[in-house]
Amino acid sequence: MLTEIHPKLPMRDKSITRQYYINQLGFQEIGDYDGYLMVKKDKIEIHFFEFKELDSKENYGQVYIRTNDIDALYKSMLDNKTKIHPNGHLGIRPWGQKEFSLLDPDSNLLTFGQNS
Repeated sequence: MLTEIHPKLPMRDKSITRQYYINQLGFQEIGDYDGYLMVKKDKIEIHFFEFKELDSKENYGQVYIRTNDIDALYKSMLDNKTKIHPNGHLGIRPWGQKEFSLLDPDSNLLTFGQNS
C-alpha cells in the first residue's frame, strides 16, 4: 500500500538550494549527504540530487503540492519576497484548482494547489 511520496529534483549547487528552501520557503533540512539534500515542511518532503551540469533552461522538474490554506501560504510567500512565476500568480485555473507556482534556483517548477 502506498503511503508517501518524496520527489527527487536536480540541483546544481547544494548551498544555494538549501538557502532557498530554508530561508525563502520555510522548509527545514532533514538530511545532507554527499551530493544529496533532503528538506521537509509540514508533511511535504523533497529530495535533491546533485547535477552540476544541469542547464536550468532545459530543466523540466516539476512538483505539484496540495495545501489546505493556499491564501495564507501565498501571502507568506509574498511577505517573504519569494519570487512568484510570472505566469503563476494565485488564481483559479480552468480545471477548478486554486493555484500558484514558482521556480526554484534550478528552474524546478513548484505548483501549490487547493480545491476551490
